Amino acid sequence: MFGGLADLSADAFWLRMRNVLFLGGDLMDLITTAQGWEFLLRWVHFMAGITWIGVLYYFNFIQTPFFGTELGGQAKSAMTRGLVPNALWWFRWGAAFTFLTGWTIVLMKWGHGGIGFGDPYMTRILTGGLMGTLMFLNVWLIIWPAQQVVIRSAEQIAAGGEAIPEAPGRAARAGLASRTNTLFSIPMLFFMGSASHLATFDTGTNLLPYWLVAGGLILLVEINALIGPGLATQKPLASVSGTIHFGLLLTLALYVIGVAINS
Repeated sequence: MFGGLADLSADAFWLRMRNVLFLGGDLMDLITTAQGWEFLLRWVHFMAGITWIGVLYYFNFIQTPFFGTELGGQAKSAMTRGLVPNALWWFRWGAAFTFLTGWTIVLMKWGHGGIGFGDPYMTRILTGGLMGTLMFLNVWLIIWPAQQVVIRSAEQIAAGGEAIPEAPGRAARAGLASRTNTLFSIPMLFFMGSASHLATFDTGTNLLPYWLVAGGLILLVEINALIGPGLATQKPLASVSGTIHFGLLLTLALYVIGVAINS
């Protein structure tokens, strides 16, 4: 890039800069073409997704285990009232922008790019998208409402009042949904990446059997979270290592399903 500029004469350099700044050129392609807009959407999608999943991993890999220690127990009330609300703001809005930009990109691929929903690319991206959508719904419909109760209860206790009786139960339910999102994030990222970078996988046309089996398995994992804490099937989610192993196992299972049924 810079070598090319060095080879230009001063007049040629300023002519090129004038074309870019005043006549548009490649600079305007970013906002005047569908490809440019798709790139911008993907850029925002990446940034929002990194924010969302980063905070998700902070909650599950760092904060929750810390709260289980003696020092963490002492700091839990102050952190719940001070740090957690700020982290939840980035968490839920990161989820929202990831969800909105992701589905906008899919619709652009379908509407403008002409890639049908039966295309292997769409099969892979929609498998990840199904898990991402469930994760988004878990954030806004389970985790965030429950955490509002937990935060309000901590504030009341700190002010000398009584704890909200439902707060512990809501916290447990939010924790289960959060661990399920962590589990989902592993195969979700695998399938998102495979859409463009694993073109030999999931290339068949047996879509109905594939979605019945793969979609059914994904929905069973989600139902396991919606039922609420206490089931034996939720024991792997009680620890960080168990959650990661469960996520890797689900990734492998969905990969095998794709190979066996739809490749």
